Amino acid sequence: MRLWLLSGILGVLASSNAVPSTPASWDATLYAYPEATRLQPGSVFNPDIARLAESANTVEARLDFKLAADAWQLSLRPLLGYQSSADGAARGTAQSGYLGQWQARTRLGEAWAVSVGREVMNWGPAQFRSPSSPFYFDNGRSNPLRELSGVDNAKLAWTPDTSHSLSLAWVRDSGHLADASDPWRHTWLAKGDLRGDDWAAGLALAQPPGRGAFLGAHGQWTLNDAWLLYGETASSRRADALLSPADTAQPFTIADRSSRRLTSLVGASRTAENGQSLALEFLHDGHGYSRDEEAAYFARAASNPALAGMALVLAPPLLGRNYLHLVWQNNLLQGDDYWRLMWSRNLDDAGNELAGYAEHALSGHFTVFALGLVNMGGARREFSSLIESSLSVGVRLALP
Repeated sequence: MRLWLLSGILGVLASSNAVPSTPASWDATLYAYPEATRLQPGSVFNPDIARLAESANTVEARLDFKLAADAWQLSLRPLLGYQSSADGAARGTAQSGYLGQWQARTRLGEAWAVSVGREVMNWGPAQFRSPSSPFYFDNGRSNPLRELSGVDNAKLAWTPDTSHSLSLAWVRDSGHLADASDPWRHTWLAKGDLRGDDWAAGLALAQPPGRGAFLGAHGQWTLNDAWLLYGETASSRRADALLSPADTAQPFTIADRSSRRLTSLVGASRTAENGQSLALEFLHDGHGYSRDEEAAYFARAASNPALAGMALVLAPPLLGRNYLHLVWQNNLLQGDDYWRLMWSRNLDDAGNELAGYAEHALSGHFTVFALGLVNMGGARREFSSLIESSLSVGVRLALP
């Protein structure tokens, strides 16, 4: 654990009125699942650039520990994993162990609290992507098996009541995933939220060093028991932005700071009387490529393996600009079964992604699950440029 984080924990604990009889709790979730992947055979990036595995076996433990006293609390979420994978004739294994999240927090009064830790700073109601969060544009909600890892931060929060909250945070870096090119190193973040009986809204302002400020907002409005309307938006610049001119005679260029662009999502969700819900979202991402720029992106990458590697690493989070996303799911709180169907369409290149997740509880502790994915459109469409299909089937054990 980094020294500054350890110092933060000790400082918070030392300043609190901790007592020997500290309440403690823990739980754990164990996952075991094989995954089979059909790679895109005509891909510009397969197999030498992307080096994706065609099969993998994963065992993972996600643990939660909590300690609390009158004035303070400490939470830890370590993750331990083992994976064996095969990439054509090559086989390999990998072990992982890290703190995905942790936090040491103490109250300074009825409304004030200070904390240090590794926190998932993800907010907003959107399913497909979260434009209003600077750190988690891909919010992980399209993959129920994915575990997000937090960003390292120190935070001061003011929560006078359930209707208002305000926080100021210094983000050191992107947590255990941070490297020398981390765009969020030493970022200041201010976040405010307002809540009413049938609505909620939030505003976030982040200032990374050497780059323009990020301004994001999100809101939702519950019309009645059936309908929910929501939206998210952000104005931002990208670091090391890969520009792809529509004219293939011109080369890729890399901008230290992209032009300021707007990314917005609007959505609506309807819940039926049986608890099933259907949500439809539209996303416009100003950082993405137009139809001709995306076609030129693949053409340049196909012309030179060195360009292909750069294109894969520095491409925008979404290649296109306009997307539709549909989610249909049952009520997780009813019965032992849960299922979720998702469809995404890139409106610029006409590519599609279909995904489905289902789980069934065998007992109070054991659950079996499956996650399937099918991408359509061919090698020069965003969704199907690397993977045609994948399937994971496994078991989850909840402890204690």
